[in-house]
Amino acid sequence: MTRCLHLTSCLEKKVAFNLSDIGEGIREVTVKEWFVKVGDTVEQFDNLCEVQSDKASVTITSRYDGKITKIFHSIDELALVGKPLLEFEVANDDEEQDDSESNSSASSSSDSDVEQKSDSATISAIAGRLITPATPAVRRLAKEHQLDLAQVPPTGKNGRVLKGDILEYLGQVPPGTNVPHPSNAAKQTAAPAATLAAPPVPAPADRVEQLKGVRKAMLKSMSESLKIPHFAYSDEIDMSQLMQFRAQLQSAALAQGVPKLTFMPFCIKAASIALAKFPIVNSSLDLASESIIYKGAHNISVAIDTPQGLVVPNIKNCQSKNIIEIAKDLNALVERGRTGSLTPADFADGTFSLSNIGIVGGTYTHPCIMAPQVAIGAMGRTKAVPRFNERDEVIKAHIMSVSWSADHRVIDGVTMASFSNVWKQHLEQPSLFVLH
Repeated sequence: MTRCLHLTSCLEKKVAFNLSDIGEGIREVTVKEWFVKVGDTVEQFDNLCEVQSDKASVTITSRYDGKITKIFHSIDELALVGKPLLEFEVANDDEEQDDSESNSSASSSSDSDVEQKSDSATISAIAGRLITPATPAVRRLAKEHQLDLAQVPPTGKNGRVLKGDILEYLGQVPPGTNVPHPSNAAKQTAAPAATLAAPPVPAPADRVEQLKGVRKAMLKSMSESLKIPHFAYSDEIDMSQLMQFRAQLQSAALAQGVPKLTFMPFCIKAASIALAKFPIVNSSLDLASESIIYKGAHNISVAIDTPQGLVVPNIKNCQSKNIIEIAKDLNALVERGRTGSLTPADFADGTFSLSNIGIVGGTYTHPCIMAPQVAIGAMGRTKAVPRFNERDEVIKAHIMSVSWSADHRVIDGVTMASFSNVWKQHLEQPSLFVLH
């Protein structure tokens, strides 16, 4: 009995597929999705996985035809450039080429003989016959384009010519482009939707508007304001008693021509009382002579929202007016602001400023000082919140926040806090107003 021994070595070998440099100095990526699993057979340009760097998502495609034998990273794991992503089982090119040479000398009439003769055109004669490493599929592609494989710069392992190398050599794809294999169309449709580029939307044209009126004045005043070193201080005010006190005064205010008495006249009067105790807060700084000018009148500026923008006229001589008189002056300024009839005299000689951001809905802010003044306050929205009373009982309290800004060249933190405490005391104990 005759036995046949097959002496040909295994035609398969395992190769590692390393993560190549994806540009922009990226050295590591996070694996976000695998499109293959161990045991899958893939071709060149099949999608393998999607990775995410700190700049972009990149789809990694195969450079080999073969079977996947190992995957080195799980989802959300870091992968390093130059380190293995997968392991492939691919054909052994050397044995394939040896078999091809043997086949080419066996016959000249079969189709395989024709292909082998074409392959022999790609070899160079240097002390023998050298064969350019390539798979049969790549050789067929070269044959279709009557291309000498020896002229194609290889990028595969051990000088192997890949399908992408031929396409780049023919100029059909830009260098480094991942070109899908035709048989991978189904997998391409499974790619993440984020990789599909949305059609560009034309950006609207820019519009140029010349600064004028209130905005032009704001440009000048805020440019001067931000030259001042600001110091900030904030606190909370319990407005619960003031709400009751205001309700008691509402009928008297109506009889004197004030249809609605707001908190603002109380805040303005409390500020005037505090300014009398701390006159440096009602001053201005003369840099030329390095001196402080203490203002005698309390002309308190109030921010008012008008159709023309935010304006800051002032109520004159608040030190000599009661709350109802201040309310009348405030209502007159608001009305002139709404009708656009404020005059330069309404803005002249302001000595201190208050702003009620609570009308809009804010809580804390960092108001900008109006030069040459040295301080400004901004009140936030009054909110009902739980608080403890003197018996440690939880009660409903109406709390308003205040934010002060002061010129730190003139006013220190202790002075601003002391000023704020006097202002706060009168709002929390409104019966003290009768003393003034």
